[in-house]
Amino acid sequence: MSTQIPDVCIVGAGVMGLLSALELADAGLHVHLLDRGQAAQESSWAGGGIISPLYPWRYPASITALATFSQLVYPEIIARIRDVSGIDPQFMRHGMLVTAMTERADALAWGALQGGAVQTLSVAEASQLEPHATLHEEPLWMPQIASVRTPRLGQALYKTAALHPRITVREHQSVSLSGSVEQPVVMVNGESQHADRVVVAAGAWTQSVLDPLGVSTPIRPMKGQMLLFAPSFRVGRVVLADGRYAIPRADGRIVFGSTLEDVGFQRCPDEPAHRSLYASALHLIPSLADVPVELQWSGFRPAAPGGIPWIGALSQRLWVNAGHYRNGVVLAPASARLLADSILGRPPVVDPTPYQPRIDA
Repeated sequence: MSTQIPDVCIVGAGVMGLLSALELADAGLHVHLLDRGQAAQESSWAGGGIISPLYPWRYPASITALATFSQLVYPEIIARIRDVSGIDPQFMRHGMLVTAMTERADALAWGALQGGAVQTLSVAEASQLEPHATLHEEPLWMPQIASVRTPRLGQALYKTAALHPRITVREHQSVSLSGSVEQPVVMVNGESQHADRVVVAAGAWTQSVLDPLGVSTPIRPMKGQMLLFAPSFRVGRVVLADGRYAIPRADGRIVFGSTLEDVGFQRCPDEPAHRSLYASALHLIPSLADVPVELQWSGFRPAAPGGIPWIGALSQRLWVNAGHYRNGVVLAPASARLLADSILGRPPVVDPTPYQPRIDA
């Protein structure tokens, strides 16, 4: 852990902030990573962890570009953080079954451009893959899709960052910004923290962090609720149907999600969401009726229009890496690399134009 005056202060220690810190520190910069709570405990903990956008053919090319890079580098990232931290994020490339009858042509055309990423299956073939799932239409098959257990991913990233000689992680801090866009000042527990550059990676809270600087963003919280079913090994692959999904874990548990609620920062899980999710889960996997629900939780997605995040500079000293909506985990490696490219003046890993922050947004 570094005690040196940082080159960069990152506000927000979720997956986005942690990976951004590692990218910058690996390049030789000293980074302070600051969070108002515990590292990787908000959206980073709550997400399902599918390493793909849901229905990826619905997204613009800018999202596909980030997702494609991230999917390529995730195995290397997982191996590194598992070896350093001793925590296994349980990365599993088990594929995803998708029911998308009205979008089959779009999905197959998109998949063809991605080298056969989307394939056709008969109902009988799908039933052989997932005999407990009831698929009411002929599904599509995406064999390369992986998932990761997000709480473990966050823990492994946190420990890897905390052990890095050029990263200081400070949790449970009163963190705010003051000054101006051109000259931002990070305030930590009432005292200014000097840094040459500041990165805001605060997820759904990005707007509140930037408010004191007079910056308006399109990023707002969108609540999502999920259920966790006890170990049963009822599915072995991600199954996506009617906008909801079942994600298998290595221990046989199933994460089932999710709701999409525009209710601000109302955190508490509620009974209507439980009933809705439970009914959807049993419609997809009827035998879950015999499996207890162990947990219900909620999180806040940092929603931006079209799901296109802000990644880049607001000024020579202020950067943003936030607004990834439902795709934070899958887009995080590419977003962190692109942010580091921008800060370090390196050739960008993807065209940065679509993600440029705009003061007038």
